[in-house]
Amino acid sequence: MKPDPVLVEIVQGYLASVEQEVETAIGRTARSPMIRDAHDYRAGIHDRKLRKLTGRSYSALVHPVVRDYPIGTMKPGDVYFHNDVYLSEGGIGHLPDLCVTVPVFHGNDVVAFVQAFGHHDDIGGTVPGSMPSHATSVYEEGLMVPPIKLWAEGVPNEAALKIMTRNSRMPESLAADLDAECAACLMGARRMAELFDRYGRDTVEACFDAIIDNTTDTFRREVLAKIPEGTYVWEDYAEHDGIDPPKLHTQRITLTREPDRLVLDFSGTSPQAKGPINHAGDYADGVFLKKWLAPILRNLADSPERSAELDVNEGVVPLIEMRFPPPGTLLTPIFPAPTNARTFVILRLLGVLAGVLAKAVDGRMPADQETIRYTGVYGTDADGQPYLMREVLGGGSGGRPYADGEDTIHVVPDSRNLPTEFSESRFPFVVERLELAVDSGGPGRYRGGLGYEKHIRMLRDAHFMSIADRSILSCWGVAGGRAGRPFSLTIDPGGPRERDVDALADAEPVAAGEVIRIRTTGGGGWGDPLDRPVGDVLRDLRWARCP
Repeated sequence: MKPDPVLVEIVQGYLASVEQEVETAIGRTARSPMIRDAHDYRAGIHDRKLRKLTGRSYSALVHPVVRDYPIGTMKPGDVYFHNDVYLSEGGIGHLPDLCVTVPVFHGNDVVAFVQAFGHHDDIGGTVPGSMPSHATSVYEEGLMVPPIKLWAEGVPNEAALKIMTRNSRMPESLAADLDAECAACLMGARRMAELFDRYGRDTVEACFDAIIDNTTDTFRREVLAKIPEGTYVWEDYAEHDGIDPPKLHTQRITLTREPDRLVLDFSGTSPQAKGPINHAGDYADGVFLKKWLAPILRNLADSPERSAELDVNEGVVPLIEMRFPPPGTLLTPIFPAPTNARTFVILRLLGVLAGVLAKAVDGRMPADQETIRYTGVYGTDADGQPYLMREVLGGGSGGRPYADGEDTIHVVPDSRNLPTEFSESRFPFVVERLELAVDSGGPGRYRGGLGYEKHIRMLRDAHFMSIADRSILSCWGVAGGRAGRPFSLTIDPGGPRERDVDALADAEPVAAGEVIRIRTTGGGGWGDPLDRPVGDVLRDLRWARCP
């Protein structure tokens, strides 16, 4: 059955609307700053075949839920939950990412799934925030929950909720966030059921097939066609793992362009680290990793405007073949290797893929961009109550063949820094400065984007924490562009106790009155800096983009 193309567009728009409605509901009803304010959560809609249908945001996988709870056993009102990295089929990267999945019913049959997962404040472990930078085992990182039925036919599993909240240092916000995610996904499931009621199952499922097939055809025609056949190699490095002294942890991609697909071979990737920078990516044939990396391919579209129109749904999966090294590497860690800082690997791979594509297409790709970092403080407030402030701070993106890099972007879609007004009203500190980090972007014909500079003055004694990379190595340039500046942390700059802090820190003491200065990474430049027009240089000076 071939559906009406107009109806396909209607269904695709409906899916995007439901996905956004679910995310909006979570944002308005969650309690923790990481979910509500920093927006570190995602929703996704999948069909009965477990294929991701939406492309605005990435999401986890339904595979682990269906593996443990066959579709035929599911009932309306069921809600499934998991956060176990090694039992998530690669869809969950670290334990603070809690995932909720709700089946959609048409009559008595499951026809789709609505899913959400987000980075929560705390799920136990050895340090507040459940991201110990010196962990050597996943057991130190928090409570592991394999796929379970959190709600059964509309009735919450109170015992499971008690266990999870008992293991959290922030039980109230954890319970509220889970309630928000469950309610939002159940609402999304109702919206999806209305779609099936309106058009019928056969018609809607035919539209799903068309949506995915259209993506496959579009990427093959508009993206893969730009890559010459051949084999290309690029590697980049994580610089430390929290345990061993700083060293290069290699992430390598050998890209082979075959007539009908791209082959990504990760052979040459370093052995798994002792510390928590590993990512369990070699599950479900790398399906999650394919969808995670595919947005980089959009840079090959004919224009930035066209790039923004390309959805990354399950349609990209047939176009990418992944070949993983044997177990025991950064991408194929062996349980119970720690994973809480897996962003050092999974986000670096975005840059590695961009680098190998740049080699294939004579540099017509952006320079290297920021990755991600989590910073925060914890202690007790004036009332003696414990608090935890975690923040995701972005950095600069790389210069592009047609434009400068963007300043202070967040590589995780829709994530953002915490508003100063909110932070100062809730936590015992003052944000004295939040501005662009001058001259942090790499020089080039098109300069790299700038990172943040943030100054936080503590009003009470506290501890500072950081999970960040690019503190030694910088974001590289392309086509003669220069590297950006790396990440840095300084406590009490210019004061009597000025000291630099390692980018991996769990409990750096900060006294009342001391300032924490955070400077995030700048993107690499694109093209020879001497080719930059004089007018652009003068504008940079006027706008304080450089000294």
